Amino acid sequence: IVDRPLQVFHVEVEIKDINDNPPVFPATHKNLFISETRPLDSHFSLEGASDADIGANALLTYRLSPNEYFSLEVPTNDEQVTPLELVLKKPLDREVTSELLLVLKATDGGKPELTGTVELNITVLDVNDNAPVFDKAVYRTKLLENARNGTLVIRLNASDLDEGSNGHILYSFATDVSSNTEASFRIDANSGEIKVNGKIDFEEIKLWKLQIEAVDKGNPPMFGHCTILIEVLDINDNAPELLVTSLLLSIPEDAPPGTVIALISVTDHDAGGNARVTCSLTPQVPFKLVSTFKNYYSLVLDSALDREKVSEYALVLIARDGGSPSLSTMASVSVEVADVNDN
Repeated sequence: IVDRPLQVFHVEVEIKDINDNPPVFPATHKNLFISETRPLDSHFSLEGASDADIGANALLTYRLSPNEYFSLEVPTNDEQVTPLELVLKKPLDREVTSELLLVLKATDGGKPELTGTVELNITVLDVNDNAPVFDKAVYRTKLLENARNGTLVIRLNASDLDEGSNGHILYSFATDVSSNTEASFRIDANSGEIKVNGKIDFEEIKLWKLQIEAVDKGNPPMFGHCTILIEVLDINDNAPELLVTSLLLSIPEDAPPGTVIALISVTDHDAGGNARVTCSLTPQVPFKLVSTFKNYYSLVLDSALDREKVSEYALVLIARDGGSPSLSTMASVSVEVADVNDN
């Protein structure tokens, strides 16, 4: 704040990223169970790594340890999902090799580069030779925040070419699912229906990523996987918040118009139109609000004062958002007029 005359300046500071976060896999060890009868070029989904950095520092490349059975494939480049797949290049034979231990390495694009690894323990299985397959690898859906418990999010459908118990599919969250997911959603093992089971709040999590597993009742069982992206839609459930910083507890009655009396900032935790706030002043008094930057205002003197007529003003600030229905917040400001010897 620069005084005489008072002015308000706003500075935006951009924090530039450095490569201080290595790629991190959801788990350091993952077990895969693959039938020896799976055909060549079969694909097996893997969860990619995440990197808390941005830009090139978060651009990941993957490398699989050398082996004669599997290669690594990255089929798409989706910013929200990093699908990785093992591709079978040589027929498996449990009687020759019953177990494989591979290492998947993720390297970011920073300088110097950082790496993360996950161990893949592949167990070769007999007989039950068809795994459940989902209609899609990635399902996308939308959900209103504050949806009630029991609200249906999505109904999954996986198929299995086997018969009997080998083709009977049970659905579940992946074994490495977070506690937040289990606290907010539940899945019906038989129908594949996913329903709301807890609080859904846009202001806390805007996008849920659920890893779903389908397993048949074969002996040994086989697994299929898919990812569900749930976009949480904002509703207007947060009223604006007003912060008033008084600069002058009293103002001389001969103060010139334009004198700044208080600074006001308005915030709203919603998004879009629900967070678009307008601020107004009541009643009609010799003061006005001047917008200085986005949701920042100055309360300034608009016309001449006369303490002998009015010695104190009680002002009410009203902040109203653009939601439907809109929410509002009020704050009171008291301005005392100081006497000068003008009579």
